[in-house]
Amino acid sequence: MRKLVVFNNVSLDGYFADARGDMSWAHNDDAEWTAFAAENASGGGVLVLGRITYDLMAGYWPTPAALANAPAVAEGMNRMRKVVFSRTLDKAAWRNTTLVKGDIAAAVRRMKNEPGEGMAILGSGSIVSQLTQARLIDEYQIVVHPVVLGKGKTMFDGIGEQVSPRQTKTRALGNGNVVLWYEPKA
Repeated sequence: MRKLVVFNNVSLDGYFADARGDMSWAHNDDAEWTAFAAENASGGGVLVLGRITYDLMAGYWPTPAALANAPAVAEGMNRMRKVVFSRTLDKAAWRNTTLVKGDIAAAVRRMKNEPGEGMAILGSGSIVSQLTQARLIDEYQIVVHPVVLGKGKTMFDGIGEQVSPRQTKTRALGNGNVVLWYEPKA
């Protein structure tokens, strides 16, 4: 069975985007962070995205600026297979992208049972929330940034019951970011 991983950046106060939906506070240009991000992006597999995150990424990663600023990450992002869940998009133009409409949990269950490499959700808070409730996420990789936003969007909005995953790993980076790995309790 394929593994489904969430990889998200969050502020110290728990938001993955500010009140306007901006995530630029999560971008770092130091060498250690760039190497970490490139290593994660080189893993292959399938990116699972909601429409908002898809629009943001499709508007940046295929551009010359992305290729100049972070060539290894851009190459990985553009090469990877992508699935975007949306009720409003008519087409998905970013290379290697499949548009899926309908029941997200049912589609992800099918995808998890297909052969192939793992899947990763980036951003996409409403999808993280829905798939957490459906118990379909195998691992959470959360990067905590040393910034307080005050207001914003949480990736767990709408969770109806407590979820208590267990921590499996931690990595502190020199820029102040801390990466935390969690898995659901059996």
